[in-house]
Amino acid sequence: MPEDLRVNRRVTIPASELVERFSRSSGPGGQHVNTTETRVELSVDLRGSRALTEQQREHALSRLSGRLSGGGVLTVAADRERSQVANRKQARLRLAEMLAEALRPAPQPRRRSGPSAGAKRRRLEDKRHRSKVKRTRGKGPPERE
Repeated sequence: MPEDLRVNRRVTIPASELVERFSRSSGPGGQHVNTTETRVELSVDLRGSRALTEQQREHALSRLSGRLSGGGVLTVAADRERSQVANRKQARLRLAEMLAEALRPAPQPRRRSGPSAGAKRRRLEDKRHRSKVKRTRGKGPPERE
């Protein structure tokens, strides 16, 4: 029986809400891979989860909408390792990271700011300098024919 899945400091998914399925994994492993179920699929129903507040649930559902299936079920699979135990750890880690990222608040929108006082001063000094340079350019001596 799996244990509770800690997502972040505030959210822990109880083991009763996690569903694990095992199947035969593809890839290297010889006879071992043909006889043991090392691939792990770990699922959690975000819509029905009691571990999330209503606000967290809506935020997670909207941020993970492309990954959800069957009305709010988030599933991750792990089959990289040859051992079921290692794949279970990997699936739990991936699910926790995915949920933590989805629950993280969106960054504050950037507020536009104007140029600094120093930048304005330098710009005006440059303009004055260019103006002076152009003003001092007079007509040169007349061209000879």
